Amino acid sequence: MEITELQKDLAATFRWTAKLNMHEAVANHFSACVPESSNFYVNKAGIHFSRMRASDLILVTKENKEELKNSPHIVDPTAINIHGAIHERVPHARCIFHAHPKYATALSALKDPTLKPIDQNTMIFYNKVSVYNEYGGFGFEEESIKMANALGNKQHMLLANHGILTTGETVADGFNYLYYFEKAAETYLTALSTNQELNVVSHEVAEKTAEEAANFPTDFAKMFLTQIRLILDKEEPDYKD
Repeated sequence: MEITELQKDLAATFRWTAKLNMHEAVANHFSACVPESSNFYVNKAGIHFSRMRASDLILVTKENKEELKNSPHIVDPTAINIHGAIHERVPHARCIFHAHPKYATALSALKDPTLKPIDQNTMIFYNKVSVYNEYGGFGFEEESIKMANALGNKQHMLLANHGILTTGETVADGFNYLYYFEKAAETYLTALSTNQELNVVSHEVAEKTAEEAANFPTDFAKMFLTQIRLILDKEEPDYKD
């Protein structure tokens, strides 16, 4: 079967996540829906992000979904459940990036995990992140349905005591948001660590900035992924295999 550009894009984001040290052993998972379909690709179980190839992405369909849920050697069952539940119930979540990077996960461990608008990166996410506050263990079926319901019409979700989940219409968008959420969380927690009063901007400014970012005339997310792939084409071309 021919490897698609969608698979190559997604494989590239795994490689870059490893380069940024935002991965976690062989855990965490990213997924992307096939255009005009509910079928989606997700990473094969047990593959380190730094070694992920396009052919390591497993296509999940209505026909094989239940079989894959019982095949943990092929796909992590929490990946099937979390991504399957969200793709099924949240139409705008065409691509999903779920990880446990250092700063986003630390933020998720705070009693108040609100990402306050203190700089441009934090403002990107103003009123666009839901918080799932009902951590109930690993993301098996019941927990995953709760996650999907908690995401609702928001674009991203901070999983309290767990990590971060970002979404996008494209692989480029979803990964760009994962990257910038971790940067935003790093800035926010660094600012908190000073024990000085935060310079939180007004609702009006934060809302305006968030909308400006969402409607920016340059597609920086696409440009970012293009540059990632150009670098990988030279340094690690097997990601496309």
